[in-house]
Amino acid sequence: MKRYVPRYLDPASRLGEILFGLIMALTFTLGAGLTVDEGRAGVRELLIAAIGCNLAWGIIDAVMYIMNCLTVRTGKMRLVEAIQRAPNTEAGVRLIQDEIEPELQELLGPEQSESLSRSILPHVARAPVAGKRLTKEDLHGAFACFWLVFVSPLPAAVPFLVFSEPRFALRISNLVLIALLFVAGYKWAKYTGTHPVATGSAMVVIGLALVGIAMLLGG
Repeated sequence: MKRYVPRYLDPASRLGEILFGLIMALTFTLGAGLTVDEGRAGVRELLIAAIGCNLAWGIIDAVMYIMNCLTVRTGKMRLVEAIQRAPNTEAGVRLIQDEIEPELQELLGPEQSESLSRSILPHVARAPVAGKRLTKEDLHGAFACFWLVFVSPLPAAVPFLVFSEPRFALRISNLVLIALLFVAGYKWAKYTGTHPVATGSAMVVIGLALVGIAMLLGG
């Protein structure tokens, strides 16, 4: 999985999926502390519910990934068709500038931007328009999303296997999730060039803030 997931998800997407899984699990465990039963029965219920929560949100996120892939591909297809129907070269260049260049504006000057757009135009004008069908890569990416959302918070289920007192197991589970938020931020620091400890701490604060908002709004 260390090789599989990076093949289909970029670092930002991987971080987003991990954070999503951890935040959803933390929201669940903090909320469950208000209604949990006592004894082994309560622990068993929490264990099943925690794993079920991870499984459900992993499936939901995988489906959302596929829908996003189809939406993005449709938008690209419409852009190609619009460029091919452009009445003249200048109109085609403007379409490319509006849709492609914003991501490069900070890196390219006006002349370079113009040159880039004009170099792209002939290739797009002759390109066949592919259909918006689902691809094998889309399914692999969806599974990668499911895997990250499901597996990343799974260590938080371990306390429910170890401890017989449900509220104590919940506290340990919450601490595990907070620690995982810190680790996610610590790892992310190498992609952003920031201080690992500061980034990890910031991730904990952001994660807890989002959990607080979710609980405040009834999530």
